[in-house]
Amino acid sequence: MNRTGTIISSRSFDEALDEQAEAGPDAELRPWVADASQHGHRLDRTLAELVPEFSRSYLQQLIALGAVTLKGAVLTKPATRVKAEDAGTIELRPTPQSQAFKPEAMALNVVFQDEHLLVINKPAQLVVHPAPGNWAGTLLNGLLAFDAAFKDLPRAGIVHRLDKDTSGLMVVARTRLAMEALVRAIAARDVQRHYLALAHHRWSGAGRQEIQAAIGRDPRNRLRMAVVDLGLHPGKSARTDVELLQNAETSCLVKCVLHTGRTHQIRVHLAWLGHPLLADETYGGAAMAGMGRQALHAFHLAFSHPVTGQSLSFRAELPADFRAALDTLGLRYNFD
Repeated sequence: MNRTGTIISSRSFDEALDEQAEAGPDAELRPWVADASQHGHRLDRTLAELVPEFSRSYLQQLIALGAVTLKGAVLTKPATRVKAEDAGTIELRPTPQSQAFKPEAMALNVVFQDEHLLVINKPAQLVVHPAPGNWAGTLLNGLLAFDAAFKDLPRAGIVHRLDKDTSGLMVVARTRLAMEALVRAIAARDVQRHYLALAHHRWSGAGRQEIQAAIGRDPRNRLRMAVVDLGLHPGKSARTDVELLQNAETSCLVKCVLHTGRTHQIRVHLAWLGHPLLADETYGGAAMAGMGRQALHAFHLAFSHPVTGQSLSFRAELPADFRAALDTLGLRYNFD
C-alpha cells in the first residue's frame, strides 16, 4: 500500500525492487498507482499528490528526463493524462526540498486541537513551509514531529500561510477530510482572517476602505509583488478591507480583513495606499518604534469546523514587540 492508501500490485512492487539497483545508490525507484480520484488528471499533478515531499516543478523535471514510466513505457510529457489504476515507477533523487520533509521537535503554541485540526499561534521569524534558504526549522517540520499522521497529508496539512515575519493565527488540517473542506472554505471566502497592522504615516480620508486592486509580480522587480493592471500584466484580483483604529503623528494602526489570499496581499495593498508597514523594507517601510520585522499580526480567525460544522472563533494577543511599538507610538488596541 502506498502513502495515500492505494494498494500496489505485487507485480509492480517486485519489478520496482528488481530495477532499484539500476537506479543508482542515491536514487529511489518508487512505484506509483493512480486512484479513481486522479482519473483524467495530468501526470505531474497526479505524481505531486502521490509524492508530496517533492515539488511539482521538480517532478516535471524528472518526467522530462525520462525518470517516470507507465506500464513499462517511459513518459516525458507532464501533461500526459492518466487513468484510474494506471501504474508505473518514478526514479527519485534526494533534493534539499525532499530532505526538508523531516520532523523537527519544536514548541508550538497550539490554541485549539482536536482529531481533525490544529489552530496555531505562529511567532514571527518562523517560516511556514520549506523553501530555498529555509529547508529546515519550519512549521512543517514542527508539525511532522508533533504528529506523525501529518506525513500522509499534502504539505503536512497546511492550507494557508503567513509570511515568515508575520505573527498570528493559522489553521492546519490533521485529516484528508478536514483538509479538503478547509481548502474549499478558504476558496469560498468562508474563513474570516483579520489582521492588525502598524503602518507609516498618519491615516487620512475615509476610516473604512475597501481595496479592490489586482496583485501580480512587480514587472520592475520580479522578487516583489505589486498592484497591477490586468490588461497589461498577469495577476489575480484581490480585495482587502481596511479600517482605521487609531492615528499617531507619523503612523497609524489599522485592521485589515482578507477576502482573497494573494501573496503579500496586505503588505502590497497598504504600500499602494501610501502606508507601507513598519519595518517592511521590501515594500517601502523602515524600522520604527523598535519594530525589526514587518508590523503585521493575524489576530482573529473564525470558521465553521470542517467536520462538525461548529462555529469556531479565535483571537491571539499581540506579541511583545508589537505591544512595545504601540506603547512607543502612543497607540492602544483593546481586544474586548
